Amino acid sequence: MRRSLKISSSVLALCVAVGLTAACGDSDSSDTSSSTSSAAVAAEGGIPAVTANATDLTKEPTIAAGGTNPPTELKTADLVPGNGKTAVASDTVNVRYTGVLYSDGTKFDASWKSGSDPVEFPLSGVVPGFAQGIVGMKIGGRREIVIPPALGYGDQTSGPIPGGSTLVFVVDLVSIS
Repeated sequence: MRRSLKISSSVLALCVAVGLTAACGDSDSSDTSSSTSSAAVAAEGGIPAVTANATDLTKEPTIAAGGTNPPTELKTADLVPGNGKTAVASDTVNVRYTGVLYSDGTKFDASWKSGSDPVEFPLSGVVPGFAQGIVGMKIGGRREIVIPPALGYGDQTSGPIPGGSTLVFVVDLVSIS
């Protein structure tokens, strides 16, 4: 069983209905991720290109498809580094995000669909890769996170997310509660 990722209410309800909630380790993202600090929008090291609004925190980013060989480890790239408090695994965060499938760039959810207001959730309540990808981020930052299936939903289908999917998110860390 896995923790559900804070996405649309219909997908979240489905996740709860099928029992996709469980403990997530408190491992530091540096143990399992490859991090790239870059404002570049070009694809690099298994991280898909952000084709629009990569560094404009007032606009929803557009994320390209990743290709045929998704990474098997968590990957992160800071598009905007941020300069505030650093997120830790026990935090509740306020974020804006866009999530797409690595395989073809299909958007499965975005907080932006309801405007630019951030959404709030505890990092302990999301899939491990999402939490690990945000840990170490600073308020005011924008980070691209590539989550392999083992740190996401595994082989389980979750709403519009097919089983075995590698997920890509661009996340803005607005504040920490």
